[in-house]
Amino acid sequence: MKEKVLVSACLLGVDCKYNGGNNYDEEIFKELEKYELIPVCPEIFGGLSTPRKPSEIVGDKVINNEGLDVTNNFKRGAEETLELAKKLGVKKAILKAKSPSCGNGKIYDGTFTGTIIDGDGITTKLLKENGIEVITLK
Repeated sequence: MKEKVLVSACLLGVDCKYNGGNNYDEEIFKELEKYELIPVCPEIFGGLSTPRKPSEIVGDKVINNEGLDVTNNFKRGAEETLELAKKLGVKKAILKAKSPSCGNGKIYDGTFTGTIIDGDGITTKLLKENGIEVITLK
């Protein structure tokens, strides 16, 4: 039986990125074949639309590029993702790099200039706090 893992839906080719696209990569997809995949998009789970304005973490908030505070959407999406993981007994997540939701170890700095800093996205942080291993493939 394959290990169940949460995986960012955009990595599987689902058009759920902020710009309406995805992050499908055939090499990553082949790497994922060894798992039972549970697609998640915390931003969609949190009630945000696709497409949507780009957002970045600024201090303890998530702000979109028009200055709108979308922190509650990101927190709700993270909580929904954690709840799903708990219900399914998932212990690992493979999430999209640098995202304000899914970033693992590196995220954008909140200036919308493409600058990367150390840090975790909102969902990644919550999953880690609850003992779920987070891996980044892209």
